[in-house]
Amino acid sequence: MKTKISKSTMTIAWVVVFGAMAPLLDSTMINIAINDLVNSFDTNVTTVQWAVTGYLLATGVAVPFSSWLLDKFDGKAVFMAGEVLFGLGSIFAALAPSIQLLILARLIQGFAGGLIMPLLTTLLVQTAGAAVMGQMMATVGLPMILGPLVGPVIGGIIIKVTSWHWIFWINVPIVILSLVLIVWKMPHYPAQNRQAKMDFIGILLLIVASSAIIYSLVNIAHTTSFDNQTSLEMLALGIAALIGYVGWAAWKKGRAVVPLQLFAFKSFIGSGLGLFVAGTVLNGAMLLLPLYFQNVRGMSVVMAALALVPQGLGMLVSRTLTGKLTDQIGAKYVVLVSVIITCIGTLPFYWFGQHTAYWIMGVVLFIRGIGAGGILMPLMADAYTGMQPKQVPAATIGTRIIQNIGSAFGSALITTIVTQYLTHQVAIFKQHLNSGAYHVNATHLQAFTATHLAAIRLAGYQQGFLVIAVAALVIILPTLLLTNKLRTEK
Repeated sequence: MKTKISKSTMTIAWVVVFGAMAPLLDSTMINIAINDLVNSFDTNVTTVQWAVTGYLLATGVAVPFSSWLLDKFDGKAVFMAGEVLFGLGSIFAALAPSIQLLILARLIQGFAGGLIMPLLTTLLVQTAGAAVMGQMMATVGLPMILGPLVGPVIGGIIIKVTSWHWIFWINVPIVILSLVLIVWKMPHYPAQNRQAKMDFIGILLLIVASSAIIYSLVNIAHTTSFDNQTSLEMLALGIAALIGYVGWAAWKKGRAVVPLQLFAFKSFIGSGLGLFVAGTVLNGAMLLLPLYFQNVRGMSVVMAALALVPQGLGMLVSRTLTGKLTDQIGAKYVVLVSVIITCIGTLPFYWFGQHTAYWIMGVVLFIRGIGAGGILMPLMADAYTGMQPKQVPAATIGTRIIQNIGSAFGSALITTIVTQYLTHQVAIFKQHLNSGAYHVNATHLQAFTATHLAAIRLAGYQQGFLVIAVAALVIILPTLLLTNKLRTEK
């Protein structure tokens, strides 16, 4: 007989989910505001994208802190602290007078979001128990699924009616209401292990490694050169920090933030590699698509947000099926089919022109959404295959860190590829134009230049979509390491 979840338990669950709504929506709304931020701060996309990349990196950094704080302190207090910090970060972001201070505010937001999101699952398990988590997530999981669907639309409407500042201001009343509900309805969750220790050195090495490598990548876009000194120095620092972490983790063994013993499990290796590359496939596209619809297709910010709806609907369709299929046949074939569908739903953008009918693009985006919605969940679920219960918390932290670093890397990679292509091709065009290589009548020169620059811009975005499509296929390789329950049953 199916256990029924009590009304009081469901009330607590809804309070926890509502507390996660602000970071959930904020992380999707920012992508639609990139152009407005570029114009507002008189800067470029490669600089503004740090508002996205920094947020993702900070979220990854906060994940082990979330687990540690839950061990050391009352879960209710930790959740409230995350809410307050996110609210303060939102206020600082809304008031930011420069792009540098906005990026700093986004780091605060990201760290707070990284505290809140893992608490969502942990507190739900502690509230309802693992036995009814399937029912629980089926009921309260809908807002989390709808976040990527409605976030860009809400963001587009906010920017159209007011300004980008209100993308952050809107978080403040949500956070205040959430705090009221937490104080009123949420019980206390006693500290799990007050003697728990944090691997601060390991976390620092991972921060330096990921930040330096991503900074090197972004700096290439600024300088349009792969061999500039700063990029090479930062790349060397990142690699050295990564090697340093491996040595540190080998010495610390099970006490490292991401223990090397986890990599003895082939499912964890496959999951980790898949999650890292998925950052390019998912987050890279989330950054590129709104810019494509605005800069190439000439859509308004609201129309660009609405243009993304078919993809969100596709994700909604597949996410309802992904969990069941993963349980029945294992993660291997679910991820394999999902990444192929994602590639099929991305590759046509390499050929789409400025005048391709939107209904065709909408169908392709819907197909892409079906694939994209089936990638993350089975990858994360399969990371624990074969592990002992005591290894699960470390594996959870490891997969979340890898996912967030991969997301930050993917966003930076796609921005760098598109920006460098555009900068290089525009420079060549101007050089040819000044040298008289084009024999164009003076009266037609302005129209010729505008047409040519539009074609270059389109080609730049096409390069980005091609890389995303190829990255989807690359995930096939780590997928081979995942669980195949069909073979087990034979």
